[in-house]
Amino acid sequence: MAAGPGQSPPTRDLPADDLPPEPPPPGGALPTWVAAALTFLSSGAVLVLEIVGLRLIAPYVGVTVQTSTAVIGFALAAIALGAWIGGVTADRTDPRRLLAPLLVAGGALIIAVLPLVRFTGAVLSGADAGGVLLLAAVAVVVPAALLSAVPPMVVKLQLASLHETGAVVGRLSGIGTLGGIAATFATGFVLVAILPSSVILVATGAVTVATGLAVALLLRRGAGARPVPTGLLVLAVVGGGLAAVAPTPCAEETAYHCARVVADPVRESGRVLMLDTLRHSYVDLADPTYLEFQYVRAIAAVTGAVFPSGEPVSALHIGGGGLTLPRYLAEVRPGTESLVVEVDPGVVAMDREQLGLDTSAQLRVRVADGRVGLAEEPAGTRDLVVGDAFGGLSVPWQLTTREALELIDRALADDGVYAVNLIDHPPLDFVRAELATMREVFDHVLLLARAPVLAGQDGGNLVAVASQRPLPAEEIAAALAEFDLAWQVADEDDLDRFVGDAPVLTDDFAPVDQLINPYG
Repeated sequence: MAAGPGQSPPTRDLPADDLPPEPPPPGGALPTWVAAALTFLSSGAVLVLEIVGLRLIAPYVGVTVQTSTAVIGFALAAIALGAWIGGVTADRTDPRRLLAPLLVAGGALIIAVLPLVRFTGAVLSGADAGGVLLLAAVAVVVPAALLSAVPPMVVKLQLASLHETGAVVGRLSGIGTLGGIAATFATGFVLVAILPSSVILVATGAVTVATGLAVALLLRRGAGARPVPTGLLVLAVVGGGLAAVAPTPCAEETAYHCARVVADPVRESGRVLMLDTLRHSYVDLADPTYLEFQYVRAIAAVTGAVFPSGEPVSALHIGGGGLTLPRYLAEVRPGTESLVVEVDPGVVAMDREQLGLDTSAQLRVRVADGRVGLAEEPAGTRDLVVGDAFGGLSVPWQLTTREALELIDRALADDGVYAVNLIDHPPLDFVRAELATMREVFDHVLLLARAPVLAGQDGGNLVAVASQRPLPAEEIAAALAEFDLAWQVADEDDLDRFVGDAPVLTDDFAPVDQLINPYG
């Protein structure tokens, strides 16, 4: 039908092939390899920040489900926010004006994250929810959001026609994902094993800043291009300077901890192994029978009460630290054979170099996860299994379950004994659940602790003892007194009341972090 006077001609849908091409962005598209490189780098840098950010906050708040969740959640939120805002901004402003500043700002803030977390962590140390969330946000949100705005801007520059939208978006999206994958594997398998977290962060930030400057040079003749603000370069330099002077709990950064050895100012030969922010082990270089920590004395009291005095035993230690107890057993029970399974090779190296550890056929150390070590342990060979892998800010849940305890029971001889150091605070939900689990596997279980802890009024270290044979509660109580410990022994009847209806922990259900830190 013809259009009438004053009317526009009728419109009709055009086939896709007939759509007019979009005008190219001012200044044209980036070279294909440059677009790919920027997308790969910006996406990879975000994943490096996420992985190293978790290690950065761990010394202050521990490695728990909550800390991992907070870092991953904030990283995803930053990626979503950055991509959204970056896409909207790219539709309103020439992306060529913003690419270089975004890269330089993101790289500068990756460098600045290091001192920010360390200054903040020194104030917020502890596993409470507020500290975990704040440190996680400080570690990842702003730099991750800035760098996540880069890929949609690159996509905008490369879209010269609607005919190739799918190909361009798909290709760059895939390249960004590959960048994240490469950064994840390179960081997790290689970089953290050979470099401190501080070096990884500063190097990643520096590479990102340098890339931003290179982009600025590449685009300097382009329409609408702007120089990188001097303030961003100053931020990168200042961030690097602050990183060098920020307080750190690390003398050495191992695969799992910030670690250092501190001399005891009172006892000349005393040394304290600090893992993250906590006193983990005490070693007397001149006297292996000196036991500083109360829970170590409690386990020593158990060994004195359940095994004949002076006779050697076959012992498996899950968790090494400073190897205080293996050294003690070697001294007071000559001929004792101890195998220590320690997950952190850096801690073992510090034991050898700074804590005078000499291994032998009677005292061996294996670097492995405790659960893996248990699975490979021969059946029925151990008189004693000692569990000491739990820390004040994190607990390896895989060692707490019924299945793990069944492996311990399998490793023990028929009259063998399991003694484990547990850490909890009121309302002691984790300890109750662990005792309920131990009672599922072992016929006899005792709990050793200070009276306020047993009453649920205080927290700290407790020692649980389990065996398939009856345990000498009175002899253990007397041995505790000999070690100058005002600890009590909760026997079977006491444990009925203490444990109550606590759940049994299994590989399928072990909310250990939530039991220790009841956030909800």
